[in-house]
Amino acid sequence: MHCDKVVYPAMCIQRSCPFVYAYEEFGRTYIGCMQKIFDVEIDLVALSTAQVRRGGFGSVRARRQPLPMCASDVVRCYSRREDELGCLNPEFHELSGAKPSFRVIAQIDPA
Repeated sequence: MHCDKVVYPAMCIQRSCPFVYAYEEFGRTYIGCMQKIFDVEIDLVALSTAQVRRGGFGSVRARRQPLPMCASDVVRCYSRREDELGCLNPEFHELSGAKPSFRVIAQIDPA
């Protein structure tokens, strides 16, 4: 199954993470992560507004290994494909076990 590691930016603010930065532009405040655990910058008003709703703001994809203070999780896209090893990310076009997985074509240079 396909899996992504995610982090919860709202928790960064709640936990007073020292790596959260903020800046103002176009009359709005945006936050981000100095360690680039997540590489998006989020409108603080949108994040705060979503946090008070059912389900909260939610998660964003982690681009790097989360730090110990990060609230992180693994999101599974295809739960029906779980196995004993846990989360596996298949190839885009999975290879069939019924057919050969590749063909070898040799070109011989007559010179």
